Amino acid sequence: MVVRPELFARLAAPEGEPVLAAATHVSRGDPLAAAQALRARGVPADLGAAALTQVELRSRAGAKFGADAARMFFTRAGLEQATRGPVAARHAARLAAAGVGTLVDLGCGIGADTLAAARAGIAVTAVEADPLTAAVAAANAAALGLADRVTVRCADATEVDLAGADAVFCDPARRTGTTRVFDPAAYSPPWAFVADLPRRVPRTVLKLAPGIDHALIPAGAEAEWVSVNGDVVEAAAWCGPLARVPRRATLLGRAELTGSGTAGAPVGPPRRYLHDPDGAVVRSHLVAEFAATIGGTLADPSIAYVYTDEPAATPYARCLEIAERLPFSLKRLRAALRERGVGRVEILKRGSAVDVQRLRRDLRLSGPAAASVVLTRVAGAPVALIGSPVP
Repeated sequence: MVVRPELFARLAAPEGEPVLAAATHVSRGDPLAAAQALRARGVPADLGAAALTQVELRSRAGAKFGADAARMFFTRAGLEQATRGPVAARHAARLAAAGVGTLVDLGCGIGADTLAAARAGIAVTAVEADPLTAAVAAANAAALGLADRVTVRCADATEVDLAGADAVFCDPARRTGTTRVFDPAAYSPPWAFVADLPRRVPRTVLKLAPGIDHALIPAGAEAEWVSVNGDVVEAAAWCGPLARVPRRATLLGRAELTGSGTAGAPVGPPRRYLHDPDGAVVRSHLVAEFAATIGGTLADPSIAYVYTDEPAATPYARCLEIAERLPFSLKRLRAALRERGVGRVEILKRGSAVDVQRLRRDLRLSGPAAASVVLTRVAGAPVALIGSPVP
């Protein structure tokens, strides 16, 4: 359902607390029965529906916000686009360590980064153009006991006075409704405004899509890609005095890799072990730096698979032992897998135009064994590598 700001205000007020508690109690089961149960308790239908929606979103939000989710408020779009709690906490820690005392959060959404910064002792002016989302951000600050450090403004980010701010955090909206926006010029606020922020406020952080073109990174900024459990969740440009290195790959809670982002790795023939780097390493163009940590080489200068003679214990990549290499053809690959009794196959690819789902169907495999198939190029030629993961 679409929640109006005035309806949300009732839900977030003290009168909404027993409604949310009742919705939590009755929500386990059929949604229609839950709505009927709330009406039987005298809860108006619209308020009951809004409460049940919040209960559902809080349940989903646990993966991003942990225990805080049970006290927070959400919109569907806001939850989907919000920074994960641990990532936001890392943003805040870097800002606090840099001596930031006041922050303007442009495009604050439901307030994930605002809340983390406030917890780090930073006074935040949170700016959000959508009235409902702004109300949700304010309610979250109050719910988590941070209202004294947070001022939420419902305003156009391009019209906010930035004078006096120690730093700016900007997370431009990259969706129109449910449609993802890939052209930075169509971001909200638009890229021309976003890219100019470091000139106006040197200590600026830009939260960007992981697929951002490196050419768009502001000059002199540190570009960081963050992955959580192998999933690349964001890129961020740390501008001005906040920049420490040209490029950084952060595997949250595990490891960080830094470098120029322009180095090239040595190239040679495939070796016994293939290392498939974490997406943050690949996105940050730090494959050469990763290869150097394990004495690895590439089999093709444009493909981010790193080969070694021995398996390397590294947080930056998963490792496969390669048992067979053959020029790619469906017939040859099917025959090789059947000879090995392979019935279950994991298919990875880089530098290959093969449709993985169609290939899986066309292989028509059966058998007790499992294998990994890597579709890639060696010296420009398409090949298939058959192997298995190294624990």
